Amino acid sequence: MPRPAVPHEVYLRPGDLHFTGANTRIRTLLGSCVSLVFWHPRRRLGGMCHYMLPTRGQPTAKLDGRYGDEAMLLLLEAIHAHGTHASEYHLRIFGGGNMFPSVNGRNKRHIGQQNIDMAYKLLAMHGLRSHGEHVGGTGHRHLIFDISSGQLALKLSPNGSSSGAPTGVLPT
Repeated sequence: MPRPAVPHEVYLRPGDLHFTGANTRIRTLLGSCVSLVFWHPRRRLGGMCHYMLPTRGQPTAKLDGRYGDEAMLLLLEAIHAHGTHASEYHLRIFGGGNMFPSVNGRNKRHIGQQNIDMAYKLLAMHGLRSHGEHVGGTGHRHLIFDISSGQLALKLSPNGSSSGAPTGVLPT
């Protein structure tokens, strides 16, 4: 009996994004950054970005995945290049933690929150809806997205606390 193929592993650093077909696992480590995760359940296509800041304000000719608004445009380009539409995808949002709660105190506009706000704004701008999220709180999140199954595994840092679904494997 043939053994299943070992998934190709892709690690996203801040500013990276990746969009591909099945047999790929994308992983990243999030603090105040945010990941938008797109998964097409029928076609087994998916992608993830890891953006650092909501916007740069002055876009240039070349889109840059470090900024939420530009990362979204890059993902939408990849979705269209695969002959699909963003509305066909399950979309989830992760990250936006307050990495310096002792410094930020009760500042509700820390960079993590600004990144979360941008994610929701982008969804509204493009007529999309979230199928789930795990955002805010403090600490890091280690996120693994298996494109073949659509499963998302989430692990929080020991000092992390966040809103949203519990850690572990999240339902598709």
